[in-house]
Amino acid sequence: MTTEIISVSPKRRRRRRGGWRGVAYIAPAIALVTVFFVLPLLFTVWMSLHRWPLMGSPRWIGIGNYTRMFNDPRFWTSLGFTAQYTLVVTIAIFALAFPLAFFVDKPRRFVSAYRTIVFLPVVIGLASASLLWVWLANVDSGLFSPVFEMLGLTQGRRNLLATFDSAFLTIIVMVVWKVAGFTMIILLTGLQGIPAELTEAARIDGAGAWQRFRHLTLPLMRRTMALALILSVTGSILAFDQFYIMTSGGPQNRMISIVYYIFNQSFVSFNLGYGAALSIALLVILVALSIVQLWLLKVGEDRP
Repeated sequence: MTTEIISVSPKRRRRRRGGWRGVAYIAPAIALVTVFFVLPLLFTVWMSLHRWPLMGSPRWIGIGNYTRMFNDPRFWTSLGFTAQYTLVVTIAIFALAFPLAFFVDKPRRFVSAYRTIVFLPVVIGLASASLLWVWLANVDSGLFSPVFEMLGLTQGRRNLLATFDSAFLTIIVMVVWKVAGFTMIILLTGLQGIPAELTEAARIDGAGAWQRFRHLTLPLMRRTMALALILSVTGSILAFDQFYIMTSGGPQNRMISIVYYIFNQSFVSFNLGYGAALSIALLVILVALSIVQLWLLKVGEDRP
């Protein structure tokens, strides 16, 4: 018995030393996550349970901010607009990124240049891109209005950001121009991960282009498409810069996204507690989307 204890103890000590060494390696990451995520999250939850003015002392109101949120028509309006924007812009991004991914996937001359040109807008900051498009859409000094007038698409010069429909379309086009290259790269990665032998075997068996796309390409790209979809949806729900810079929430406050509404409540109306409650609600929505993402990425995987 004594011999067994003596022989086992050094192994246990080595395991413990290895365990503490592992903890030491991940300690900086744990500290960063704690300081920059966990503690701010807990503080935001605490703020959401108070009436928290910019000046003065906070007052505990429990779930009062959440009750107010569910009865706030402007919250539901901003949430509805965000859902509308997310649906339209996500469809538009995929409608452009998918053909582009197929185009740059095939070997042809200057394919590297094509990829670079499509991807270039991605490296521009969203705020800078928004300012650029504000200038392009300017009725006096911009580029779009004179071109549209010259082509006969409009009668006279029009301010593209003056009405909801034209402003919404302008923002959609700007975001698609800005983001489609990133989505294209993700989809291109999925396309290049499909074994060439499978595609060649399907072609030899007589499968046409549509049959190969439907029964081979789409199933094998399911995980890649799910990742690109969730990234696009999450980014669209968090949209703020383009609405703040290009339209300031207008016309007629019809372009206020959920993040823009949180900003207004927190830093314009100084309802910090209510803004914190709105932030927690948005976090719940994003967590639900993350769960959907994990489920989509696991669909079709072999399980024991």
